[in-house]
Amino acid sequence: MPRPGLVIRTTREDDWRAMRELRLEMLRDTPIAFGDTLERALGYGETEWRIRARRGEANEQTLIVAIDGDRWVGTMGCYVPDLSTGPLLVGVYVSPDRRGEQAGVTRALLTEIERWAGERSDRLRLEVHEDNPRARRFYEKLGFAYTGHSRPYELEPGGLELEMEKRLR
Repeated sequence: MPRPGLVIRTTREDDWRAMRELRLEMLRDTPIAFGDTLERALGYGETEWRIRARRGEANEQTLIVAIDGDRWVGTMGCYVPDLSTGPLLVGVYVSPDRRGEQAGVTRALLTEIERWAGERSDRLRLEVHEDNPRARRFYEKLGFAYTGHSRPYELEPGGLELEMEKRLR
């Protein structure tokens, strides 16, 4: 159950400053998880951050954020890279002090992502790095199962991105 006052909503272009701060927090906390580097993200200008924040306003993708008071404490994104494979969950992050069942942030974010994805497909996919056991356990707990597909992780230290899928209906 989410905390009273927790707001779950899509992002807007004018959220770019808060989006930037949360993204930098994400990259500092779990550098292997987001297909980007802190160094590269620190170099992005306002235009790039506005584009990223505007993802919540698009039809072909969504970006959901959890806000507790005036602090952004979590995010999840989703888009459809290919109609045959369906929606892909990306950019999953919850601040360390808001993780866990008691906080309810992750479940609240995922509920909204599943609603969005369910309007487009009967399944939701994601990729998780093989060396991220915390995330892998978390996704298994939420009903995701390994598909047997993987691909090389594009950044150092390399390794594999493992595909997982959850049936939505």
